[in-house]
Formats: sequence, C-alpha cells, structure tokens
Amino acid sequence: MPQLESAGHVMLTVGELSTRSGVSISALHFYEREGLIASERDDRNHRRFRRDALRRVTFIRVAQRVGIPLAEIREALESLPAGRTPTKADWARLSRHWRAALDARITDLEHLRNDLDGCIGCGCLSLRTCRLRNPDDTLGATGAGPRRWEE
Repeated sequence: MPQLESAGHVMLTVGELSTRSGVSISALHFYEREGLIASERDDRNHRRFRRDALRRVTFIRVAQRVGIPLAEIREALESLPAGRTPTKADWARLSRHWRAALDARITDLEHLRNDLDGCIGCGCLSLRTCRLRNPDDTLGATGAGPRRWEE
C-alpha cells in the first residue's frame, strides 16, 4: 500500500506502523489512548501516523523492556519540545535519569534470587520465619489477622 503524505510528512496506516514496529495494532491503539503517540484522521476517518511515530514506538518499547512504567514514559515524552520525537540525546538524558531506578531494581532482584536459593533448601515459606514471605517480620508485632492485601 502506498504511503500517504500530509503536510509534507510520510503517513503510515496503523497496519503499516504495526508491521514496521513489530507492535500489535491493539497496543498501538492503547498507546494512542494513553497519549503516548498521536494519529491524524484521513477523509475516511482512518488513523494515519507520521513516520516518526516509529521512533516513538521504539522508544516506548525499549523503555518498557527495562521496566519503566508507562506513566514515566508518558512524562518523558511530554517533556520533549512540542511533542518532538526522541533523539539520541534525549534518550541519553532520560536513560541517565532512569539508570538509578534500574540499578536499584537489579539489586532487589539479586537479593530476591539469593533469598530464593535459601527457600529452595528449606521449602517452608513460613509466615513467621520466611524472609521472602515476611521480611523482617514487619507485621508480626501489630497483632493477629491480615494487615495488607496480597499483591
């Protein structure tokens, strides 16, 4: 299908954007509803995306892959001038900001992995003594019964 042009920009259908980005159409619609990407409508009311939406979708997917929540991704994209597509310099600036959070997550996961090895040996998962199930018995001193919702 030929790519259409609008105001000098190459335009992609949602199907073309999906094929080229490797992201499902339903995910692209979700990203649009969440304000992460934007489309224009043609005379038949079909979505058309500027070609630079490919870079935005790639930015979103990479950020998600490293564990950045969509709310933070949206904030990052909104911080760009006039909704501009992220550049290499933008990614460098934003990834420096996210690096500390990612390092903390890695540390937490390493501790979880190491604690899990201990549980494999004991297999108890005791509510009173298991460090994974009840770290530092933080709720034990508050009395009997439930203290928080299960996640």
